[in-house]
Amino acid sequence: MTTPLSIHLQACAKTFADGTRVLEPLDVQIRAGETLVLLGPSGCGKTTTLRLIAGLEQPDAGGKVLFDGVDVTQQSIEARNVGMVFQSYALFPNMSVAENIGYGLRIRKLPAAAQRERVAEMLEMMRIAPLADRSIDQLSGGQRQRVALARALAVRPRALLLDEPLTALDAQLRDTLRVEINQLLRRLAITTIYVTHDQAEAMALGDRIIVMSHGRVAQMGTPHEIYHQPANRYVAGFIGTMNRVQGEYRDGGVFTCPAGRLRWPGAQAAGAGELLFRPEDVSIVGEGEPADLVGTVTASLYLGDRTRLIIDLGQAQPLTMDCLARSAPAVGQSVRLQVDPQGLLALAA
Repeated sequence: MTTPLSIHLQACAKTFADGTRVLEPLDVQIRAGETLVLLGPSGCGKTTTLRLIAGLEQPDAGGKVLFDGVDVTQQSIEARNVGMVFQSYALFPNMSVAENIGYGLRIRKLPAAAQRERVAEMLEMMRIAPLADRSIDQLSGGQRQRVALARALAVRPRALLLDEPLTALDAQLRDTLRVEINQLLRRLAITTIYVTHDQAEAMALGDRIIVMSHGRVAQMGTPHEIYHQPANRYVAGFIGTMNRVQGEYRDGGVFTCPAGRLRWPGAQAAGAGELLFRPEDVSIVGEGEPADLVGTVTASLYLGDRTRLIIDLGQAQPLTMDCLARSAPAVGQSVRLQVDPQGLLALAA
């Protein structure tokens, strides 16, 4: 493969011809060899950002796309030499698997012997050599995904761009291919930009994640930073499950609410407010042990390795927590809860 590429989006905004602004001015540095995941709901601007990097869209006046410091804003996708995998895979139904993989090599007029060698290499890398002569309509969804990846990588691109490549697959196959893609990207060390709305996918694949909202960057960071140190309530709510408890901050590091009181280690002015924490930061304690909150189990969802409990605390939003499946309390049972103070967050909107 080629030397990993660094990418810089400089003041890249995008306004469509009808006046719709889909991307606010974006300034992002993508490090050579990293996998950067663009995460967010539909319409947040993540696919537009990917298309700007690819050369399929042009930024508004003043925006620049730099590859290793060189301005490529006016270059086509072919001139930029990036590999792209679309959500639909965009494979050619009139070509065999091998012909699809070799398509970009033929366009680049690589010698025939070199084409055959590269196609064979990609077939082995993706473990689809026995499928070389099959037509696309004879393949499963997972096999098509491997062919699309092989075609994108065959041209030895400077960067790999993936737009929701696993969305159309069933959950079990998605999990399997997520692991395979992760292993492949680590092995190739190719600069990769991966678009998804699936938070588990983003956490599993990204060296860094950009959480997007309404055409803006809500937060950029490692998966650990995004999950444990969200910048605001939007990011906290979008990544994983987040509990919210309304109450009142009091002097002495105490936060009180109808269900009890929490030890709040942060600095906060006295008055009404909200604390947030993850389900894994809550545990059930027995009688006689100190408890922060008391509630009633209203629902119990068996998930195999664990049971997810929904607990009424006497406020609008119930509390969510997980416990061992064999030790879960019954619906209607009162429970005493302890919250890890290190998991508590007080975030701005």
